[in-house]
Amino acid sequence: MNSRLISIIRKEFIQIFRDPRTLALILVMPIVQLFLLGYAATTDVKNVPIAVWDQSRTPESRALLDAFRSADYFKIDYELRSEQDIQTLIESGKIRAALIIPPDYSRKLLENNAQVSMILDGSDASVGSTALSTANLIGQSFSIKVLTEQAARQGRASAVQQPIQVRTRVWYNPDLVSAYFMIPGMIGMILYFITALLTAAAIVRERERGTIEQLIVTPIRSWELVIGKVVPYVLLGFFDTMEVLLIGHFWFKVPIRGDLGLIIGTSGLLLLSSLGIGLFASTVANTQQEAFLTVMFTMLPSIFLSGFFFPLDAMPKFLQIVAGIIPLRYFLVIIRALLLKGVGAAAIKNEIIALAIFGVVIMGAAALRFRKRLD
Repeated sequence: MNSRLISIIRKEFIQIFRDPRTLALILVMPIVQLFLLGYAATTDVKNVPIAVWDQSRTPESRALLDAFRSADYFKIDYELRSEQDIQTLIESGKIRAALIIPPDYSRKLLENNAQVSMILDGSDASVGSTALSTANLIGQSFSIKVLTEQAARQGRASAVQQPIQVRTRVWYNPDLVSAYFMIPGMIGMILYFITALLTAAAIVRERERGTIEQLIVTPIRSWELVIGKVVPYVLLGFFDTMEVLLIGHFWFKVPIRGDLGLIIGTSGLLLLSSLGIGLFASTVANTQQEAFLTVMFTMLPSIFLSGFFFPLDAMPKFLQIVAGIIPLRYFLVIIRALLLKGVGAAAIKNEIIALAIFGVVIMGAAALRFRKRLD
C-alpha cells in the first residue's frame, strides 16, 4: 500500500472522528436498531387483551377460563355483562377478542355438546389469525382433558386416545423466538444501508466543501482516491457486524453455529454491493441531501423484497423475480443459514456466487462512473 493511499485513508478517518453525527450513526445507530427490532419488530403474539362474558359462572366455565389464562397468548382484562359491551371495547381498541360462555355450558359439557363463542377483531390480520388458531388449540386441548377426566371416572381411559397423533419437532429455533429471525437480518440491514449512506455522503461532502477539486489536482490517482474513501467504511462496516453479532449472541441469545470466517467473508461480499451503491449515489448527487435520497430510493425495495420482514414465497411471482436483483436478499439467506443452522459453504454456494457477482458488477460499474466524473 503506497503512501498516497494511506494518506487518503488517514484523512477519511480523521473526518469521521471529527464529525460526531457520523460517528454516532456508525457506532450507536446499529445498537439502537438492534434493540428496536429485537424487541419491537416481533412476530410473537402474546398477551392479547380479551374480554369474557361468562353467563354460566360454574366451576366448569372457570376451568375453561383458567385454560385461557395459563396460555401466554391471552390476557383477560374485562369481565362483561352484555354483548353490547363487547362491541364498545373492540371499537375502542381496548380488547382484540371476546370469549362468550353460554348459560347452559355446564349442562352441555356433561352431554359432550358444549359450545363457546370467540369474537375476534380482524382489523389486525396477523394478531387475529394467530389468536384464532390459538383459541382453537386451547379449545381442543381442554376438550381432550375433559374427555380424559370423564373416561377416567368411568374406567375407560383408553377410549379417548386419538386415532392420529402428530408429534412435531422444531429444529434450529425450538421456541420459535422471532429475535432469532430478526437479529441476523439486522446484520445485513446495517451493512447494506449505513455503509451506502456514509460512503455517498462522505464523497458528496468533499464536493460541497470544494476539497475534492484540491484532491484531484494532487498526484493522487483516481483509483487511489476511490479506494482511500471506501476502505474506512469497509473497516467500520465490519466493526458494526461484530458489534451486532456480539450483542445478538450475548443479549438476545442468538446462536452462532456457523464458521465465523465464512460469516465475515460473506459480509465482505455484501459490502461490495453497498459501497458500490454509495459510490453511484455520489456520482448523481451534488448535495448530501440528494445522496441520502438516492440511497433511500433503493432502501424500500430492499426492505420489502429481501425477505427481511415478509417471506418471498408468499409474494406474487413478479415481485419474486424483482427480488432476484436485490443483493440483500441473498445475504439474508446466507447469514440466517450460517447463524441458526450452522451450514457450510456448500449448502449456500448459489447465494454466495450470486452475491459475489452482484458485488463485483455494482462496485465495478460505480467505480468506473466515479472515476469518469473525476476526469
